[in-house]
Amino acid sequence: MTTSPDGPGGTSDSLILRTTDNGVLWITLNRPQALHALTADQRERLVARLAEASADPAVRAVVITATGRAFCAGADLRGGGGSGKGPNGGETGPNGTGTGERVAGDVARMIRQGAQRLIAAVMDCEKPVVAAVNGTAAGLGAHLALACDLVLAAESAVFIEVFARRGLVPDGGGAYLLPRLIGPQRAKELMFFGDAVPAAEAERIGLVNRVVPDGDLATAAGAWADRLAAGPTRAFALTKQLVNASMEADRATAFAAEATAQEINMTTADAQEGVAAFVARRSPVYRGR
Repeated sequence: MTTSPDGPGGTSDSLILRTTDNGVLWITLNRPQALHALTADQRERLVARLAEASADPAVRAVVITATGRAFCAGADLRGGGGSGKGPNGGETGPNGTGTGERVAGDVARMIRQGAQRLIAAVMDCEKPVVAAVNGTAAGLGAHLALACDLVLAAESAVFIEVFARRGLVPDGGGAYLLPRLIGPQRAKELMFFGDAVPAAEAERIGLVNRVVPDGDLATAAGAWADRLAAGPTRAFALTKQLVNASMEADRATAFAAEATAQEINMTTADAQEGVAAFVARRSPVYRGR
C-alpha cells in the first residue's frame, strides 16, 4: 500500500488523499471541517486523479470516499481554501464573474468547465469507480456519488438536492443523472422539494446499490473494489462505455456499438485468458491487459 498526500505543497494535512492498494486507488476527500465542500482547486485535483487512473495500468479500480461525517456538501459557496470560487466552482459574486457585473455566457461557461467537467471525469474514467458515501452528499456532492459506477452508502448517509432551496437550477449533471437512475417523476420530486433522502430510501428507489452499517462501509467498498481490480479491466471499460451510451442510443446504434466493443475486447490478453480458462475449466487470472 502506498499513500500520497494530494494538496497544497503535498503536505500531510492534504485536502485530498490518495492511497493505492492492490490495484485499487482510494481517493479520500479530507476537509471535514467544511464537510468536504469542494473548492475549484480540489475539483481540479479530482479531475486530474481520475484522468491519471485511466492512463495508469497499475490502477484497476477507484474508490471515492471522505473522512468524518460527510461525503461532500457540494461546491464551496464561500470560496474556502483560497480558491476565490463560487457555488459551482466559478468565480465569486452573485453572477459568477467576481465583479458584480453580469456578462452573458459567464455562468454557462463556469458550469461547463467546473461542475460538469468533474462529473464527466467520473463517468469517463476508464476504470470502475465506486462511491463509498459515508455521510451527507448534497448538491454537487450527491452528483459526484451518483456519477460513480457503483454506489455504497453507510446507514447514516443522506442525499440532498439542495439547488431549489437556493433558488437554483440543478447543475453538475443532476438533471441528466437522476432521471436515468430513478425516472423523471421521482427525479423532479427530489429536485423540486430538496428533501433529504436517507440511505435506506435511496436504496429502495434505486439511487444507490447497497446500504451497509457505518462501520462496515470501508470494508464493503474494499471488497467490491478488490473484485473489480481482479477482473478484466479493459472489458469493464468497454462495458461502462456501452452502458453509459445506451441511454441515448437507439437499438441499432447500441447493437452496433456492442459488436464493435466485443471485437476490440477480443484482442486483449484478458479476453484470451478468460476463454482459455473456460476451456481448461480453471479460474481465470486477469492482468488488466
